[in-house]
Amino acid sequence: MIVTGEASGDLHGANLIRAAGQIDPELAFFGVGGKRMAAAGCEILIPGEEISVMGLVEVLGHFPQIYRAFNRLKGILHGPERPDLLILIDFPDFNLRLARQAKLAGVPVLYYVSPQVWAWRRGRVKKIARIVDRLAAVFPFEPEIYAGHDIEVEYVGHPLLDEVHVEQTAEQVRARHGIPGPGPVVGLFPGSRKNELRYCLETILASAERILQQKPDTRFLLPVAPSLESDQFSTALAGRSLPVTLVEESIYDVANACDAVISVSGTVTLQTALVGTPMAIIYKMAPLTFAIGKRLIKVPFIGLANIVAGRGVVREFIQDAASPEAISEEILRILDDPQYNARMREGLATVKDRMGEGGCSLRVARMASDLSRRTPGGKAV
Repeated sequence: MIVTGEASGDLHGANLIRAAGQIDPELAFFGVGGKRMAAAGCEILIPGEEISVMGLVEVLGHFPQIYRAFNRLKGILHGPERPDLLILIDFPDFNLRLARQAKLAGVPVLYYVSPQVWAWRRGRVKKIARIVDRLAAVFPFEPEIYAGHDIEVEYVGHPLLDEVHVEQTAEQVRARHGIPGPGPVVGLFPGSRKNELRYCLETILASAERILQQKPDTRFLLPVAPSLESDQFSTALAGRSLPVTLVEESIYDVANACDAVISVSGTVTLQTALVGTPMAIIYKMAPLTFAIGKRLIKVPFIGLANIVAGRGVVREFIQDAASPEAISEEILRILDDPQYNARMREGLATVKDRMGEGGCSLRVARMASDLSRRTPGGKAV
């Protein structure tokens, strides 16, 4: 059983399933995921987008479907056809509860993309060690956090390094979407969750309008995540005179075709950083969620690109600071100040250097093959 509720987890899960097919073709997968995992051969019992929400207020609004999904998976774990292994990818608030049920049912647990205990709620380390058998850490500083606890932790590298690849030039992408030169192209990356659209999309589009006022020849590319549909943007775009092109293709090709990007915080900031495109990171959420979160988060940044770099390579605009005026001013500076642009690109280059080498999916697939074949006593079959 493999479970993720996020678009990034769907991507990592699909790569893991394909890698597992190379080293252990007898492994079969089912569970919660998206279109990519389905295409890789996973039997999707519950679409990941049905339970993909973040924040206290947002979770309460989707509680009935989350509760039903959890109980269905719990029943399978405790049933006569329980899986040989439970693989959990990120999505900690849901997945850690599921891990506890697996532990009670005697099903081993492999956690891939560790809960970000280094950022907030570090007290979860003890809980994770009690209910997770093996943890695949994607950042080099994570294994040390679990030192002294009864859990196997292996640094596997970051999964994005397995799939980052720019296949088309910026000119090819722009030409295919009818974008004339030589005006600037700005990416609008609103995320993969419906609640991210709810809280962030209006700010992103308003920022784009202000950029267009200053640079009338600007064009915008907006990638539609596989977990979303193009018509979900229709209402927000209706009545606006923004030259926005919705695209459904490689995020790396889209980022490479842009001169600058406005991106929500998340995996997409790492994807954009690996391409090297300058950006501004934004995030907005329900006021209550933000009020609680700012008291719990213990790191100076929320953008993964900045966290990996260990410094503020790109500016972050969070909650009230995420105003269209401030965001558009930052994008215009990226476009108009060559020295500022170059410094940001140099900083983004350090992100890739710090993320290690590729091969993550194969390493995790070997962990999954080994753990799925262990007896309840812990020995390999």
